[in-house]
Amino acid sequence: MTDDSGRPDRPPRKSTRKATPRRAPAQKTNGASRRGSVPATEFTVVEPAPNGNGPAASNGVRSTTPSSNGTAPAPLPPAVEDQPGDVWDDRVARGLAFLRRRLGGDYEVDEFGFDPELTDKVFLPMLRLLYRDWFRTEVFGVENLPANGSALVVGNHSGTVALDAIMLATAVNDRTPNRRHLRLLGADLVFRMPIVSELARKSGGTVACNPDAERLLSTGELVGVFPEGFKGVGKQYAQRYKLQRFGRGGFVSAALRTGTPIVPAAIVGAEEIYPMLADIKPLARLLGLPYFPVTPTFPWLGPLGMLPLPSKWLIEFSKPIPTAHLQDQADDPLVVFNLADQVRETIQQTLHTLLERRPDPFGR
Repeated sequence: MTDDSGRPDRPPRKSTRKATPRRAPAQKTNGASRRGSVPATEFTVVEPAPNGNGPAASNGVRSTTPSSNGTAPAPLPPAVEDQPGDVWDDRVARGLAFLRRRLGGDYEVDEFGFDPELTDKVFLPMLRLLYRDWFRTEVFGVENLPANGSALVVGNHSGTVALDAIMLATAVNDRTPNRRHLRLLGADLVFRMPIVSELARKSGGTVACNPDAERLLSTGELVGVFPEGFKGVGKQYAQRYKLQRFGRGGFVSAALRTGTPIVPAAIVGAEEIYPMLADIKPLARLLGLPYFPVTPTFPWLGPLGMLPLPSKWLIEFSKPIPTAHLQDQADDPLVVFNLADQVRETIQQTLHTLLERRPDPFGR
């Protein structure tokens, strides 16, 4: 066709701009589309013919949008699965986002210095290498830990280096349904050491004193305590799995004042990681330490002697001991002593049971 000037009409130029996708309106329309709009693509599930000769679409879905030449529509290509490179790209992106938040100060800590994000993203993944692969830890009685609310978890202490406390906290987080954190109470020495103190506070620890313990328990936290203290963690291998004195029972007073149940926890495996053969007391006093251990590998192998031996670990949580009915007797020394003795006896008997279950300290 030509216009009035005799020149042929040019076909209308197609737009090269891409349309911005929009969410489809929720209400139904009257079927009339606006001028220039593209009909929406519909998808129909196609069942294959019984004899296998009928039409079938890839993944059972095909497009029913009419093609420009009137031929039957082609099957849609199958969905492309994520490649390993995509997974790594996603991990790198998450890692960079984490670093940006940390460097920018975009994170929160509580009044004790606990940093949940750093604990979940950095500390616990590293500790699980020891917990699962090196120590091959098995855990029993997790149902005795409350899903919500406070409890005082009381464990035996051993192993020269307090890895049992860290493994107990890892077990609580790894096995409880909602990944609860065990707030550990540590000795003053731990919080006088520059790097160790910062790591302890960031991971949820605080000084082992009644005011801190009661504040944590009153806010519904799981709190972990080891009443043997250095007497337990620093005893020689000949005294393995024999509980030491539980001090004055301050942990019982904290539980009584807050009406918190006490959950005894028995830990087998820590005694073998650094078997202490002797304690060089003069050197310990010189360094300001409670003891200076001599083990089969330390100090003979230097830094390599600090690698823990791969013992088999068993952890069991016993049934909780209620204290709410004794809350008004928190200052009665006899009540405190009897309850502390009950907890100690429960842990000792459970240790005997676990040792019978684990005849080989380094078995699978």
